[in-house]
Amino acid sequence: MIGGKTISKLVFRPISLAYFLLILFLTLLFIPWLILTGGVFVKLLHLPPLFTIFIFLFSLFGSYINIPIRKVSSLEPIITVREITFFGVKWYIPEFSITQRKTIVALNVGGALIPLFISIYILIFVIPKLELNPLITYIKILIALIVVALTVHAIATPIKGLGIATPALLPPFITALISLLLYQFYIPSNPFIISYISGSLGTLIGADLMNLNKISKLGASFVSIGGAGTFDGVYLTGLIAIFLTLLLV
Repeated sequence: MIGGKTISKLVFRPISLAYFLLILFLTLLFIPWLILTGGVFVKLLHLPPLFTIFIFLFSLFGSYINIPIRKVSSLEPIITVREITFFGVKWYIPEFSITQRKTIVALNVGGALIPLFISIYILIFVIPKLELNPLITYIKILIALIVVALTVHAIATPIKGLGIATPALLPPFITALISLLLYQFYIPSNPFIISYISGSLGTLIGADLMNLNKISKLGASFVSIGGAGTFDGVYLTGLIAIFLTLLLV
């Protein structure tokens, strides 16, 4: 509820227009490649290649939409100085007061909800049906997810007035590295599955969820999980997952 009104969603762009267009351009670059190698995704994920691109485009434009889930209150000290003139002499008296600040916490559709739903679908339906050894694949995903989450958490930076921010290219790089090390180990696993789930969820967990206790100290009126500060890292991780799949399989 904002200003006496219940808000079901907030719409705004989490990144600059130029950056948005750059990411859109990178996404569109994959379309011809996916069409030529579409059999890979049909075989490994039972997903038409254009449907995969649609998911990424929907995620990109879904980054505009944030769904409020809770409000966090915090006490913020305010220091003011009162000026008093007495017999021509000015005296400055500090005054202290406490105000309550409320921060709206929201889920970003493109940067949190869509990656979460896709990951759940892969974990429940794709892995048991298509992987040679589902248990080994689950273990690889868990290891990769822990590595990504801890690494991202270590470099995630709380920024006053914004939220939690991470370098855009670091989560995809860490995800690609750990996926390359794990996907052939013991029994080969689908590199897309490992990189997409561990990269997207690991970034969300490491950057946002593990820093939820810091939200009240950010001084921001609005914080989006998977939105500004982390969306580009999550999204680029997905593109890296496609690249690894087409490159390695």
